[in-house]
Amino acid sequence: MSDHFAAFSFVDRITELEPGVRARAVFDVPVTLREFPACLVAEAVGQLAAWVAMAQIDFRGRPVAALATETIFHRDVAPGSRLELAVEIESCDDEAVAYSGTAEVDGETVIELRHCLGPMLPVQDFDAPEAMRERYRLLCGEGAPRGRFHGVDALEVVEIRDAPERSARATLRVPRTARFFADHFPRRPVFPATLLLDSQIRLAMDLARATIGAAPAKKLVPQRMTNVKVRSFIVPGQEVEIAAELISSGGGGGTVRLSAATEGRSVATARLDIAEREGAA
Repeated sequence: MSDHFAAFSFVDRITELEPGVRARAVFDVPVTLREFPACLVAEAVGQLAAWVAMAQIDFRGRPVAALATETIFHRDVAPGSRLELAVEIESCDDEAVAYSGTAEVDGETVIELRHCLGPMLPVQDFDAPEAMRERYRLLCGEGAPRGRFHGVDALEVVEIRDAPERSARATLRVPRTARFFADHFPRRPVFPATLLLDSQIRLAMDLARATIGAAPAKKLVPQRMTNVKVRSFIVPGQEVEIAAELISSGGGGGTVRLSAATEGRSVATARLDIAEREGAA
């Protein structure tokens, strides 16, 4: 089976649609996965918005490198869960799409994306427009086969030991080849920004656990990410230096400044609020 529309695609079927305005969809997280990180849940919401936006402009463009004002993480998503995705399109044209969205499991919100902006670039630079149209028709009809996604192979992240106090740094080595490039994207492979953010969150959580700690019977979890800005593409084979800096702490949580750079040039920034949640640390 081809990895196209399988290796990094998180919409199984569009169940409700008001063209160019709003949509709902489902994605069944395969039970065989070890985990399904929050950043992939956010990716699923973004992909639904992308399908609505691309259809609205007849697949002339596709949104890439989205900016997100606020992402709220409510709880984890277990393998075997069904994601109920929803998006509201705030504006859409050939230049950009602005949207907000949510994902729910069993009627409970697991993530919220507020005021995201995806600049549009020509579809044909990334994928075949006719393939995208055919896929959209399938998603709006009978839906795609379930269980296509087999997870993301572990990324190589090497800690940099000389980080300043209350900070952490690491080198993320983007693979030259990976299955997810079959979807992201077939004609122009680009490292998914959500996988970059996932690596940054993991680095930030390691820093928080080492510097803040948690009360007995509680654990530290990502609570809210704000001011996410992805400034440029990361391509196969690049090395990215990611950094997390604890800028405030107290009351069982803290705020971490996230950054990423290639060859000394900033490619992404964000802030992550961390809080305590009931559960074993």
